[in-house]
Amino acid sequence: MFKRFYPDRLVDSIYDIDFEALYNEGKRAVLFDIDNTLVEHDADSNEKVDAFFVKLHSIGFKTCLISNNEEERVVRFNKNINTDYIYKAGKPLKNGYLAGISKLGVTAGETVFIGDQLFTDIIGAKNAGIDNICVKPIGPDKKTTIKLKRILERPIFMSYKHMIKRRTHK
Repeated sequence: MFKRFYPDRLVDSIYDIDFEALYNEGKRAVLFDIDNTLVEHDADSNEKVDAFFVKLHSIGFKTCLISNNEEERVVRFNKNINTDYIYKAGKPLKNGYLAGISKLGVTAGETVFIGDQLFTDIIGAKNAGIDNICVKPIGPDKKTTIKLKRILERPIFMSYKHMIKRRTHK
């Protein structure tokens, strides 16, 4: 019942992902949500995130931020990273994701999307045919709509974790 909402992978944070392995698997681009994926909601980038993007680019990845935020927010976050971005992306609709991969000159198969919300980030990536990784939110949700979505996500994550546990015990 919940399988269509399952992420391809679930990890604690972006720092738990083996990006060298993704590159060796043929991935060439990483699309990111910003809020609660890379930093706490509405926070600016920091030295750790800036260094993270330097590392991704040194591996050979192209990167792009895919955000439903206004351009001012995305530009402010992107100040030291200087990566491509799509603002007002309309997630979970696929158009923002497809605009990102087009801007980077890659295919959906060469791309992975990383975000923290099932009903916007992960479903949108699936709608666009892009592999996806869901990370746990970094900080508290400030918007009531996101708080409500988190409540709805709980049974899906429980079902997903149960399915993973069954697979590993076979």
